Amino acid sequence: MSSACTYGRTGMSAPQPMRGCVASADGTVIAVTRRGSGPPVVLVDGALTCARTDPGRPLAAALATRFTVFDYDRRGRGGSTDTHPYAPAREVEDLTAVVALAGGDACLFGMSSGAALALEAVAAGVTVRRLAVYEPPYTAEVTGPADVRRTRKELEAILADDARGPVRFDDAVAALMTLTGMPQEVVTLVRHTPVWREYAALAPTLAYDLALLGDGIVPRTRFEAIDVPTLVLDGAASPELLRRPSRIVACVVRAAAYRSLPDQTHDVDPNALAPALAAFFA
Repeated sequence: MSSACTYGRTGMSAPQPMRGCVASADGTVIAVTRRGSGPPVVLVDGALTCARTDPGRPLAAALATRFTVFDYDRRGRGGSTDTHPYAPAREVEDLTAVVALAGGDACLFGMSSGAALALEAVAAGVTVRRLAVYEPPYTAEVTGPADVRRTRKELEAILADDARGPVRFDDAVAALMTLTGMPQEVVTLVRHTPVWREYAALAPTLAYDLALLGDGIVPRTRFEAIDVPTLVLDGAASPELLRRPSRIVACVVRAAAYRSLPDQTHDVDPNALAPALAAFFA
């Protein structure tokens, strides 16, 4: 496998996305989609997200009017392969390969657990021009709020219970949605949508997101090493358990600015997020 696969268009006209792939350091094949033209921007997904669960990639499409946007399926998801055993360092290597494919001087945006991955990558030395993150899902205190700790332990137990088969994946998806502040009635509604099956298929990779977050506490010492211009975003309508870690990250990272998007939650509207990112990256 070469370091980068040949790109192929998904349609006949020039504005259409181009799909390809890149090989990570351990040989894992990472599926990458390129859109638009202009300075390069790399997007990093949060949990349970890939091209199949986010059809059309509205954030990527919105940014592609001004930038060349590279979004990719994290390992074990969508069109990407997987290599065991998992380690957070392997995901940093995946992102390193995508940034190199983008030309090595890209801006970087991470959403939710993808924000944690983007922060870890830049702290580890991945070179980017600017970094933006939205609601990295750390806990705010040393132990974290009791309900967050309880839900996290529940999620870990579900993922470790192989005997329950596919049922445990449904439960894992529900637990993750609860952890991000989604009301139970909304979780119940989503269970009856076609995308739920796609979420359940990705549920095993939630263990990767948990490993990436470690003990759940913002790793202050590592993030203090980040010295690129950074924008930390959250939603003004998000619960405090998601907003406070964003403020902590903004305080820890040098040259970081903090901004809260009005009326937004963790399920942020791409039409509200894209202008903030475009202004910062430009």
